[in-house]
Amino acid sequence: MPRTVIKNKIVAYLDNEDSPDISNPIHSTEVAKAYGFKGPLVGGVTVWGWATDTILAALGEDWLWNGWAEYSFRHPTFPGDTLTIRAELDAESLSGSWKVEMINQSDEVCVVGKAGLGKAVWSQELIRPDSMHPTAESQRKGPLTLENAETGKDWAAMKLAFTKETSEEFTTQKQLTDNPLFIGINAIAHPSWIAGWAEKLLRHNFEIPNSMHTRSRVQHHRKLAIGTSVIGGAHLIDAYERKAHHFANFDVLLQDQYGSDVAQLRHWTIFKIATLEERAQITL
Repeated sequence: MPRTVIKNKIVAYLDNEDSPDISNPIHSTEVAKAYGFKGPLVGGVTVWGWATDTILAALGEDWLWNGWAEYSFRHPTFPGDTLTIRAELDAESLSGSWKVEMINQSDEVCVVGKAGLGKAVWSQELIRPDSMHPTAESQRKGPLTLENAETGKDWAAMKLAFTKETSEEFTTQKQLTDNPLFIGINAIAHPSWIAGWAEKLLRHNFEIPNSMHTRSRVQHHRKLAIGTSVIGGAHLIDAYERKAHHFANFDVLLQDQYGSDVAQLRHWTIFKIATLEERAQITL
């Protein structure tokens, strides 16, 4: 009888140096505490990446090149947290999708999501940026603000090679996995590496002091083998303020060097995290 519930556990770890000098210092103790958190926040795509093996047990390898996921972060994950990853077959879904939760040792739900095979019902809503010619990162880029955010416009595209060295660095420092799909000379890109492109493109275009990933949709189109060059473009849907935080919502298209689609993302992130003082003003 096929399983309808799959569970795994992981002890959360910080996948970066605990230093305020990293590209996103909210993932350091010093900066996170200055914003009122008890410790460094583990990156969102890293946390969601820990659900990969559970999702593969539910849906099989086809999910990596013909599947989708959507997920939201409800509570921060800190190094040392013990997360229970729980996937349950959605009895109400005609497509055979699975509901996914990640719950910490205090019974707080940190992540909620869904995953399935084929095309997601929202996949046709994803906007394909026209600007897919990669450019070098500008040395004079400025901050993203609510005033200068050009909704409805494409951002500058960027290009990266998925090399053997990139793959090994990712799976030994970011996602500590022994899954044979993601290691060795025949490795394919981990879905967390794919999801991480949204924040890369944000910083390719703007100076972002700190950011917090809050929600994602990902549609996978093909597997990504070592030796592939990836071009990523982005299209800004909206920029807005909520509870003193400044949010950006944008779509990302990833293609290989032959122009074939690798994945599409819809990404929500806080690009300006409210300070303790700014949040206090909301409650007055």
